[in-house]
Amino acid sequence: MDTFQNAKDTFYTTLRDRLAVLNPDRTTLVRGAQRPAAVVEENEMAAGADPVANETFVLRWTEHAVDASEAVPLVRGRCEIRYAVAGSAELAGMDRGRVLEAMDVELAGMLRPQQVLKQRYDSGAAVAMGTVVFWSDASFGAVTMTADRVARAVTVDVFAWKEPV
Repeated sequence: MDTFQNAKDTFYTTLRDRLAVLNPDRTTLVRGAQRPAAVVEENEMAAGADPVANETFVLRWTEHAVDASEAVPLVRGRCEIRYAVAGSAELAGMDRGRVLEAMDVELAGMLRPQQVLKQRYDSGAAVAMGTVVFWSDASFGAVTMTADRVARAVTVDVFAWKEPV
């Protein structure tokens, strides 16, 4: 049976893989493995360093709704993507704004095009499903400042049709 988990997994792997192409140098260390700097908050262990501090895109699912008014229900989930930067040590953090803007541009690139074929990942390998996952334009929140970091939260509504059982 299809759940929204397939859409969430597809959206995340799409962003992660697009980041690896757009900026192969933007990586993070998670549980000893170097990988593209995009993680899903609910999938990561609580212990360890805050990935946002490491210029990492952190996806958080905040809402879930189903429109069952059609023959095939449409599911919507809201994804909040957070990231923060401290700037480079060489410039004593004075380049925080430029680094944040670079991440803004990367995220905008990761979100285009705004649809992808839905995949299942529960068996290990990706298996194509019969519908697509698509999403809204990104809503870039205001820049916030805490101590020596600048941060942003971006929201995207992600949609997927329920697959037939």
